[in-house]
Amino acid sequence: KFAMVAPDVQIDDGKGTILISSEEGETEANNHRKLSDFGIRNGSRLQADDFLQDYTLLINVLHSEDLEKDVEFEVVGDTPEKVGPKPSEPTCKNITNGSDDGAQPSTSTGK
Repeated sequence: KFAMVAPDVQIDDGKGTILISSEEGETEANNHRKLSDFGIRNGSRLQADDFLQDYTLLINVLHSEDLEKDVEFEVVGDTPEKVGPKPSEPTCKNITNGSDDGAQPSTSTGK
C-alpha cells in the first residue's frame, strides 16, 4: 500500500522493537505473527521508513468493526500519490561572465 522498497518498521514505544527489517533474514520469524503478539493494540503507533527513498511514515493503528467483508485493513489519511526518489535539482544554470548572480555583461565602449 505504501510502495516501500526496503522498509524498516518498528513499534514507536521507545524500546525500538523491530517488526520488519530491510536486512534479509533479520525478522523472518515475525512474518507469521500477528500484531497483537507484539502488544500492538488500538492506539499503538508504528514508525516505518525506507532509507532508499528517504521516506518515513508514522502509522496509527486503530481498531475498526466497520470493514467490508474480506478486508483485513484500511489505509486512511494523507498518502502520497507517487513515492520514489526525490527529483534532483536542475544542474543547468545561466552563467554570464563566470557569475550566476544575474549580472549582465558590460556594454560600455570605454569612451
